[in-house]
Amino acid sequence: MSWLSKLKQGLSKTASLFSFKQVDLAGLEAVEEALLRSDVGYRTTEEMMQEVRQKKPQDGVALYQVVYDTLVQKVQPIAQPLQIDSTKSPFVILMVGVNGAGKTTTIGKLGYFYKEAGYKISFVAADTFRAGATEQLCRWGEKLSCPVYTAGTGADAAGLVFDALKQSKANQDDILFIDTAGRLQNRSDLMDELQKIKRVIQKQDATAPHAVLLVLDATVGQNAISQVKAFQEIAGVTGLIMTKLDGTAKGGILVALADQFKLPIHAIGVGEQFDDLQPFTASDYVKSLIGGNQ
Repeated sequence: MSWLSKLKQGLSKTASLFSFKQVDLAGLEAVEEALLRSDVGYRTTEEMMQEVRQKKPQDGVALYQVVYDTLVQKVQPIAQPLQIDSTKSPFVILMVGVNGAGKTTTIGKLGYFYKEAGYKISFVAADTFRAGATEQLCRWGEKLSCPVYTAGTGADAAGLVFDALKQSKANQDDILFIDTAGRLQNRSDLMDELQKIKRVIQKQDATAPHAVLLVLDATVGQNAISQVKAFQEIAGVTGLIMTKLDGTAKGGILVALADQFKLPIHAIGVGEQFDDLQPFTASDYVKSLIGGNQ
């Protein structure tokens, strides 16, 4: 199955909410309800429906096209692949997010993507709270034949990151991925650790980290908004990656995030395989979200 087919299949629960057969008041209300139920968000939905009503579609095909065009217009500006600055050696990518969002798996997939593109990569297992997290990242390192910098359970994560960056510089790596511990945005102690990690990185490179990527679980719906707010304030998030779009009816949350934060969405994930994380494309996403061509 192609990746696009997986995306369509993954968002089928969301797409099933939409029907464009009627264009009377009841039909428009059904579209509005579908947008809300898919977690597009109240404010964004209201703005979209105003535009839909102004354009006065005459049939289901026209209604679909208006909704499609409006959604694409909202998400197209933030559909931006992650750009690696080759003048940075290494280009430091700090991965953050709450527990269970899929950070470690996402690092493995990104590592695969960039290694296939010819970059020399390495990983830092800075989630020193869970031995399982280090083991998982080490397995990815074995699959990709790349170094993984580790420390014992309970070790100082910031100290590990400092030493790893020093070694990565010596090895002339192109990209250094830092896997941090999953943390709830309301745990101030763990959020403080993120700031400490950033400080020790900047002792060696004042311009780093060069990307701070927040990994979001699509199934959390509107809770993603509070996560972005918290991590943006503490860690200076530069871009988003959305995981677990395969099988959620809340796929519209990406639209709400695009409308509210304007942060780049670099990639979305629809499975566990190496190539199940792909650059975010507005048109493919919107077609999958609302059910493809009518």
